[in-house]
Amino acid sequence: MSNNTSSFLANDRFASYVGIKLLEVKPGYAVAKLKIQNKHLNAANIVQGGVTFTLADFAFAAASNSHGQLSLGISAYITYYKPPRGKELIAKANEIHRNGKMSTYHVDVFDENMETIARFTGNAFSKNDHIIQ
Repeated sequence: MSNNTSSFLANDRFASYVGIKLLEVKPGYAVAKLKIQNKHLNAANIVQGGVTFTLADFAFAAASNSHGQLSLGISAYITYYKPPRGKELIAKANEIHRNGKMSTYHVDVFDENMETIARFTGNAFSKNDHIIQ
């Protein structure tokens, strides 16, 4: 795992509060997971969409910052396919395009049966700042 990126993202207090764990980071790629708890469920008794979005957004942040340059999301959207089954969500972020300061990522979110439940697409802008270890 990229030490700079994982150290930088360890400071993400919201992801920590929600319960997201970063599993893997390499250039242009990241994997994060979340164990579903009662607090993550909505009134319909399924995972609240914002929880799924937050997990995907965190994996996107890890992948887009994996090159060591501070990258910030400038746009994102998500498509939900179906509610997850089981007690765990996994998000895998892949770099689709990187050119100068702009990059695009797809993040697929899976349930514990590795069924795709959502796809997030995010665009990032890389600043001149480097991630501090």
